Amino acid sequence: MNTYGDRPLTFVRGEGCWLFDSDGKKYLDALGGIAVCGLGHANPEIAETIATQAKTLLHTSNLYNIPLQQKLADELTRISGMDQVFFANSGAEANEAAIKLARLYGHKKGVESPSIVVMEHAFHGRTLATLTATGNRKVQAGFEPLVKGFIRAPYNDVQAISRIAENSANVVAILVEPVQGEGGVHIPSANYLNELRAICDTKGWLLMLDEVQTGNGRTGRYFTYQHNDILPDVVTTAKGLGNGFPIGACLARGKADDVFAPGNHGSTYGGNPLACSVALKVLEIIERDHLANRARILGEIIRQGFEQQLRDCQMVGDIRGLGLMIGIELQKPCAALVQQAADKGLLINVTSGNTIRLLPPLTFSDQQADLLIETLVPLIQQFQG
Repeated sequence: MNTYGDRPLTFVRGEGCWLFDSDGKKYLDALGGIAVCGLGHANPEIAETIATQAKTLLHTSNLYNIPLQQKLADELTRISGMDQVFFANSGAEANEAAIKLARLYGHKKGVESPSIVVMEHAFHGRTLATLTATGNRKVQAGFEPLVKGFIRAPYNDVQAISRIAENSANVVAILVEPVQGEGGVHIPSANYLNELRAICDTKGWLLMLDEVQTGNGRTGRYFTYQHNDILPDVVTTAKGLGNGFPIGACLARGKADDVFAPGNHGSTYGGNPLACSVALKVLEIIERDHLANRARILGEIIRQGFEQQLRDCQMVGDIRGLGLMIGIELQKPCAALVQQAADKGLLINVTSGNTIRLLPPLTFSDQQADLLIETLVPLIQQFQG
């Protein structure tokens, strides 16, 4: 179906942070499959893990115990500080699980029509519930009637949340991205998540963090909330968890960890042996090679490089980011830069109309970071004319 429009590039091979098209041209991947391929393309350890597990067992269904699923759950709860995990196949599915969990939590508290606070410019997926939670009218248009039970608030505005808390008796949870990715790589104030945590504690709400894009080392800690020394009640993840193999997870703790009971939720493929074996290897590599810390250091180097070389470029409105999640906001729409960069052998993305989004693999080298800056800066400078 024509859901992606024209796609001028065809990639046939990957090697680390490089992709090769059908004509043999080489591209530096500064998008990482939209924050998916954190360990690079054709990672030999991941390839070996897939081959070995494929020869052993692919799928049994969740009617039976799956030892690799339990092992992955143990590792994820250890890293995250959470208590339980539900495995899905994507970020949208993980967020659907979180939304269902919040509603069931509300009903168990006697709330007849539970509501979830979500943010303007958020992105949580394209299923009916997650596109309703998404704060982008373009994503929602044509799919009405949307799902009831969501209250919209400005991002990074704690006072707005406080006003909702004072005036709504039906709220049971907040669903928020620690950094808004699709919305333009927006970084909230340093204590934003802490203040949301305090409101949720006071009101008995669930704090649910969508770390589909920000998790798995991308922002300099394994999960972004770890920068704030807090724990959410629910956190979702996907993308970089499988390095290209589909897997998602919804993690819960405390008052959220005993909400689901047998029959409340399920997945045919979620947490199958092959997906779990891959995710276990991803976790192992991220921790072994200290890739979250690497993302923190390299992200700062890249941001400083752009700031220095673009400080006199009036077209640039802002340069922001956390770890290897970087946004360069221009003063006008800049979607044309995607093809211009590709012509120079560089893969980038433009989101929210006028923000260049960079999501390079966590394995980016210093030399590749330099090449990224050297290639993109002239394109931005020329774009102002």
